Amino acid sequence: SESNSRRAVNRGYLGGLLRLYQDWHHNDVSNNYIYIRRGLLLCLKHITNIQLGRETFLASQGMDILFTSVQDCLSCKNLDPIVTTVTQILRKCYPKEPLPVGIVKSSYSFPLPGNAKAEPSCEGIEGKWMKGDYESDGEEEDEKDLDNEDVETREEDYDLETDVNKLRSRPVLDRPEEELRQYEVMCPELSHNFQELESESEEEKSLKDRTESLPSTPSHFIPSSTSVKDPNYRWRNQSVRGMGPDPGKKDFKVPLQRWTKKEKCRWDQADEKRDIAEADPDADSCEEEDPARSHVLALHPVPKDTVWYKKMFHSECEASISPNPGGSLESSDIVTNLLEKHQGNIPFHNPCFYIARAKCVKSIQDYKDLAFPDFWGHQPPPYIKPMLERKYGIQRDKVLDDIRRLIQPCDVIGRTVFDLDEPSHSSSGAPGCLTFFSKFESGNLRKAIQVREFEYDLIMNADVNSNQHHQWFYFGVRDMKLAVSYRFNIINCEKFNSQFNYGMQLVMYSVKEALQGRPRWLRAGQDICYYKNHYRCSTAAGGGIRGKFYYTLAFNIKFPHKDDVCYLAYHYPYTYSTLMSHLDILEQNMNPKKVYWRQQTLCQTLGGNLCPLLTITAMPESKKGDDLEQFC
Repeated sequence: SESNSRRAVNRGYLGGLLRLYQDWHHNDVSNNYIYIRRGLLLCLKHITNIQLGRETFLASQGMDILFTSVQDCLSCKNLDPIVTTVTQILRKCYPKEPLPVGIVKSSYSFPLPGNAKAEPSCEGIEGKWMKGDYESDGEEEDEKDLDNEDVETREEDYDLETDVNKLRSRPVLDRPEEELRQYEVMCPELSHNFQELESESEEEKSLKDRTESLPSTPSHFIPSSTSVKDPNYRWRNQSVRGMGPDPGKKDFKVPLQRWTKKEKCRWDQADEKRDIAEADPDADSCEEEDPARSHVLALHPVPKDTVWYKKMFHSECEASISPNPGGSLESSDIVTNLLEKHQGNIPFHNPCFYIARAKCVKSIQDYKDLAFPDFWGHQPPPYIKPMLERKYGIQRDKVLDDIRRLIQPCDVIGRTVFDLDEPSHSSSGAPGCLTFFSKFESGNLRKAIQVREFEYDLIMNADVNSNQHHQWFYFGVRDMKLAVSYRFNIINCEKFNSQFNYGMQLVMYSVKEALQGRPRWLRAGQDICYYKNHYRCSTAAGGGIRGKFYYTLAFNIKFPHKDDVCYLAYHYPYTYSTLMSHLDILEQNMNPKKVYWRQQTLCQTLGGNLCPLLTITAMPESKKGDDLEQFC
């Protein structure tokens, strides 16, 4: 009990228990009295459940005594009960520390509309620790607090609705219909009367014949938000007129793909498009102007904007992608050389399309570098890789390595090699040290600390204006050695458990492999485990949660090439630029006679990027009312 533990500490029994256990450990050479030794350890474990017991344990050199003794037990599997109990005590008594960053909050901030007050920063290093922040966490290979993951699964079919009345009922709209009407411009099929659309004017027939020859121009016009001059087109809901101009005062000539005079199609059919544009000089569009769409449609093998390419790739990629022996990065020359090497055999990817889109993306960080995997593309692996089998005792070994830092601090280098907050404090480029970088789209490495020669602690950056949501990671490394196992510890994970404990691996992309014709994200990493560490977050920095825990994702990697440039990620990265370039590729490759495609702009993000609204369906067979009603 807690009272007995306090009594044992106050009467000096804790030091006697340590000496008694040490004596049994030295004299029980044949391991005949394992249960007695474990009984002494269990007494120490209960005493250290209270804060006073942990403080006395540290003052009595308990960490050194137990850590030294457990080294003799690792090779004997019969001594696993002792090793497990010792590890639990050491983890519990390890002094809790804040993360080694100035503030826990994200390095980037963005002014939110209507929020005039600056949000207070959450101090990390200066945060004060309360006694309640230290909680008992007796767990090793099978952490007891991880049992909570099955709580929701204990109720059978918890999320399966069986009430017939509820299944029949129609859900209520989340927002009133009056508010939803502002989006009616995006859904014109809800407002049009299709009963009289069968009558088709000669002008429409002529325009239809002229547009059928274009590969990306549809053969039918579907009613859009701009309404109609033709008396055959009528609005069902007359209340919409109060939301904008009178729909009966404008021509209804809005094709599925809007062409302008300045757009130059790569199929060299500018004359036909110009005729279509001139046929509708006053047509308005509800779409926001997309600066990348016209550039994509007029793409040349290498765009002429060399300013963008000057720092298109991070300088760390020079050695791997530069054609010059000296490794100098010559802006457009390097891009031209890369595009000539690109075989064009990567499905659903075009480097030129990606560059055009990435150039127009607005980011808070104002990134100018491109991650090589996003530019070059990737192919699926040619084989199926099974789940990684977890080695027995791997988490215990890594935890003991972490504790060794406290016991043997002279072995810890503690050198910051990458710091997003204070770049001047980084000592990147040191001999024998990895070089880290992540200042590209979706990259989120915040800090890298070299612990030992081949071991690094990594801290991920939180979401903008937040101190949370940093479970994901995406960063690059270079200057690695061949046939060397590097250990990486991501020390500010938030989830209390992870699929990394059950065979999941991270993904790695090698630039040298890509240039040799094998551009792939491959599963990588050995000795992977995910466990609670000794870092804690103060109440203020933790968003009001007292004593928030952090977890470590630890893994080892042997890189395939010396002095390569490799990218590591939690899962296959998919950036906003990639999404937009994929939409461009879809638009270029669809069959307009069979597929109706329309891309509109629903809104802009707070950062100024377009949020597209897509309409993709089968093209109606004819302009008869029944076909159009079924189409819409």
